[in-house]
Amino acid sequence: MSLQFVWNRLLAIVEDQAQTLMRTAFSTVVREAGDLSTGVFNTRGEMLAQAVTGTPGHVNSMARAVRNFLEVFPLLELDKGDVLVTNDPWLATGHLNDFTVVTPVFYHEKAVALFASTSHIADVGGRGFGPDANEVFEEGICVPISRLFKRGELNDTLMQMIKSNVRDPITAEGDLYSLTTCNAVGVTSLLRLFDELDIVDPDRYGDEILRRSKETVENDILALRDGSYTNAMVVDGYDEPIEIRCALTITDRHIDIDFAGTSGVSSWGINVPMPYTEAYASFGVRCLVAPDVPNNEGSLRTMSVRAPEGCILNAQPPSAVSARHALGQMLPDVVIGCLAPVFSGQVPAEGSSCIWNPVFRNYHRPTGNEPIQRFVINPIFNGGTGARADKDGLSTTAFPSGVRTTSTEVNEVTSPLVFWQREYIRDSGGDGRFRGGLGQKIEIEHRTGSPFVLSKMFDRVQHAARGRDGGSDGTPGRVYLRSGQALRGKGTDVVPAGDALILETPGGGGSGDVSLRPRAKVEADLAADLITR
Repeated sequence: MSLQFVWNRLLAIVEDQAQTLMRTAFSTVVREAGDLSTGVFNTRGEMLAQAVTGTPGHVNSMARAVRNFLEVFPLLELDKGDVLVTNDPWLATGHLNDFTVVTPVFYHEKAVALFASTSHIADVGGRGFGPDANEVFEEGICVPISRLFKRGELNDTLMQMIKSNVRDPITAEGDLYSLTTCNAVGVTSLLRLFDELDIVDPDRYGDEILRRSKETVENDILALRDGSYTNAMVVDGYDEPIEIRCALTITDRHIDIDFAGTSGVSSWGINVPMPYTEAYASFGVRCLVAPDVPNNEGSLRTMSVRAPEGCILNAQPPSAVSARHALGQMLPDVVIGCLAPVFSGQVPAEGSSCIWNPVFRNYHRPTGNEPIQRFVINPIFNGGTGARADKDGLSTTAFPSGVRTTSTEVNEVTSPLVFWQREYIRDSGGDGRFRGGLGQKIEIEHRTGSPFVLSKMFDRVQHAARGRDGGSDGTPGRVYLRSGQALRGKGTDVVPAGDALILETPGGGGSGDVSLRPRAKVEADLAADLITR
């Protein structure tokens, strides 16, 4: 049987798994923005294939997580109908809001594979999704690797415990069923594939997929110039700037990434567990090295990621980690900067990088008898990407996460907020032969003029995305009230009654000498009202 045929079917299966998760998810950020991952694994817990739909942070950290599940529940101890779950930041995808669910596959009474999926659940209790905690214990409920279902029977005690500790129990329960369902769809499709092709030794196909993936990436690395390359980036942090330092070493068929020298852990919830650091650092490499090779255990074996304990990129328990994405999503730009001398003239400028994903919720009045309309939403807004090697940057587009902006209509239907405007910010992309992508301006107010709570995890407010090869920096972001009061980029604030919140997301850096930009492109930007004369 053709390996290519089996591979194509595997890709179709995991993509169907991802689409099922999006169709059935209760959290808007999953259903509308695609903040998820799905994949199929061999019996050793090694990822064979991932869905196209999903985020690198989820996918690549989930790729390491399944082996953690098997250490607690070896395959021999699992039965048909068992479903495992955890949201432990150090065993899965880096913070408590992400739940990972793993389901074993049994064929002729033998365990032959596993399906895993991850999605972001809007609220897990505690202080709520945001950077203000000082320890992970404040950030919400932590579920150790546990059975969510045993032989098809729900662990009702666990489900009730989760629901009792979150602000939106219906959404939390619904999302856990959604994760379970998408894995079940994968199981059914894989068993159908085995029956159709009369596959009796699935590992033979899986091992060959991993071998070919690894060898192809190794050959691409072998063609690169050996050496050590460094880069550094300063980002906003919570209350003081954070420096990220990276040394990337190419040796023979392997790439090593070392974050020694990076700032130490923070007292606030912007720390990054190692699985998330590995996920986005390795993604930065794969953007340039063998990008067409499948992302699986084979290709990921060709690189290693290190950060010293106590570094903010290898935060240890009980560090607060809720907003780990604000720093973690900067890592691809850092790694790409290391590779710039190797891929001269072929790498993008820095972009806004981390998504702007505020949490809006009702303001709880400590006194008074007025009824409160409770709500929690976590919309996604994006800034501009950096200018590409031979094209302008993309405006209001998420890189590296790939998470889509949630629509205004959905945000307004699921909350009492009104979004008065969303528009490109003229001139926010850095100048250059290729222009950086533009940011956007969003104005938000409570429908009844009531106050509401805003939790912010924004970066690039004080430190803009840098241009490359003579291109200009992008415009930094801004957070302020319609009344004029400036707000910081991270932390929790209350938007007062009668006032409105205004967000301006950052623009991407430009690339190349602006004098080389064709006049026709300048005129086109003027006509589209993207720049001012």
